[in-house]
Order: sequence, then structure tokens, then C-alpha cells
Amino acid sequence: MTDRGELGAWIELSLTPGLGGQTLRGLLSEFGLPHRILGASRSQLSRVVPEAAVARILERGSRAAVEKALAWTSHPGHAVITLADSEYPRLLLEIPDPPILLYVSGRVPLLSSPALAVVGSRNATPQGLKNAHGFAHALSDTGLAIVSGMALGVDTAAHRGGLDGPGSTIAVLGTGIDIVYPRRNEALSEEIAAKGTLVSEFPLGTPPHAGNFPRRNRLISGLSRGCIVVEAALDSGSLITARLATEQGREVFAVPGSIHSPLSKGCHALIKQGAKLIESAQDVLEELGLTAARNANSGEPGKAHDFLDKMGFDPCDIDRLIASSGLTTDVVSAILLELELEGRVASLPGGLYQRIS
Repeated sequence: MTDRGELGAWIELSLTPGLGGQTLRGLLSEFGLPHRILGASRSQLSRVVPEAAVARILERGSRAAVEKALAWTSHPGHAVITLADSEYPRLLLEIPDPPILLYVSGRVPLLSSPALAVVGSRNATPQGLKNAHGFAHALSDTGLAIVSGMALGVDTAAHRGGLDGPGSTIAVLGTGIDIVYPRRNEALSEEIAAKGTLVSEFPLGTPPHAGNFPRRNRLISGLSRGCIVVEAALDSGSLITARLATEQGREVFAVPGSIHSPLSKGCHALIKQGAKLIESAQDVLEELGLTAARNANSGEPGKAHDFLDKMGFDPCDIDRLIASSGLTTDVVSAILLELELEGRVASLPGGLYQRIS
């Protein structure tokens, strides 16, 4: 974990007005850690960013907010995770615009656990809510964390389903992590902080601006191996999450519904575009290769043992595992995911895996 002084520099850099993700990553690439950026001269900064950005960096006008954020991290269960931390979720490093830091309340390691997103309409039907809870609960029972956006409707049902199983749930917020939105989910927010994980890229105190929610959707899909859409109209924000999931190389699943329901139109459109039609959690597991991995391990007891023996205890990447095991990429990926769910293998930053038992 980043020490307090360096963490303050990360937070200050993230709070500097007018610096987007691409600019921030460019500065980090050029100077290294944030304290070097904040200590750079005008001429040094001018070689990397426009003059307006240079002036904002040199102004150093966010120190009160930095102290507030550092004080927030001193409370139990609160953390700020930066790009330099080993706890930063590996899957987010694969997306085009990873945030340079994350505010986290709850279980930090859950952010790196195998996970699936479940999203859908805020105005879901009773059947839609039942489906969202049912899928989330069944998948959480297999050890998968359930990721959603804390909205009313499908999101809320998905979070509750995740909490009902051992996989638990991750709520990605479109506000500052200290803001409960919507207020009706205050009790749910407290339960997730205690048993799962709340996470936000937005500074403390950020209110629910409309533009923040499409932006947070890339983190919902980015933290997940796949995205399930349960009830969505054609103009639903859930379709943004599904599109982002596709762009990020994640699987997209859709639950079909009545041809007469407007809340089925979005899911049916996704299916026409190539999303996997699902009727049960087993459909999702099969598409991700989990059933194949389970069958391989249960039908051939020595296979997983042989795989782990070839893996050893040193961190290694998937290419090395493919070469040493002689298995295909799909089979190795399925076995690795199954072993992660069993707690026998951990995924590390940089696309590495390590045997832990």
C-alpha cells in the first residue's frame, strides 16, 4: 500500500482541475510518481502538457481536500488504491481508461476476485427483480462476486443476491464514496461496506451528476469477466455497460423476455447483436468455461494436481502455463478461473498467476 505522503500526492494530482485520465497517465509515464510531477518546474511540465494544465498543477490549490481524503482513509475499512499498488484490480489495467486511483470502502481483495456484472432497468418488473436476484445469488454461490451500480431496480436486486452467497458483491458508485445515492439504498450501502465492497473513482463529496453514471459503467464491466443484462429498454444505460463490456473484450449475456414488453427490447437487441441468450446461471458458467473446468477436475482427479505441479509456486503468465501443460488457451483459462474460485490460485497484477495452496 502507498505510504501516506505519496498517497497524498496521488490524491492531489487526481484532484487537480482539468487533468483527464490520458493527461494524468502521460504525466506519470514521463515523470514517474506523483510527487515528482508536483515538484517539477514549469519548463519541465510544459514539455508534456499544455500551459493551462501546467498552471493548475503549479497552483497546488487542493490541499484541504487532500487532507480530508487522507483523514477518510484513517477510518477502518477505508482505503485509496492507486495504480502503483499491488491491490489495484488487474482487470482494470486492461481497459482503455483506468482511473489513477480508487476510493474503497469494504473488502479491497474482492476487487481482484473473479466477478460478473449484473445490470438492468431501474423500473424493473417483479419478474425482472426476481431474475436479477436469482442469477446473482446462484453465481455468488459459485464464488463469483456480483458487480453492479447501486441503482434502484435490477442493480439493487443483484447486490442483494450477491450478498446472499459467498461471492458477495461490489457496488461501483457514480458519486463520491461518502455519498449514498439513491438515499433509499442507505441500508444496502452499509451492508455492502460491511460484507462486500463499495468503490468509486470520484472525489469525496461528488454529488450524483448525470454524466458520472455512464463513466462509472466502464468500471462495472471492467471489473467483471462478463456482463448480464436483465430487462433494459432500448435507451437504457445498461446498454452502455454492455457496449463497454464488448469493447473491453468481456462476454455479454442477456435475459430474454416478452416480445410485448418495452423492458425486453434492449435485451433482445443485444441478442440480435451477438450477446449470449441465457435462461439460467448454468448457461453463464458454461459460456465462461467453468463447467468444463469442473468436469475436467472432477472426472480426472489428477489433472488439476498435475496442472498445479507444472505451475509451481512462482508467479507465471498464461503463455508459460500453456507451454508447460500442453493444453489449449481455452482449457488453461477455464482451469485457472476454477482454481481461483477454489482459492488455490491467485491472479496478480501484470497478467500473472500464482499458486497459493
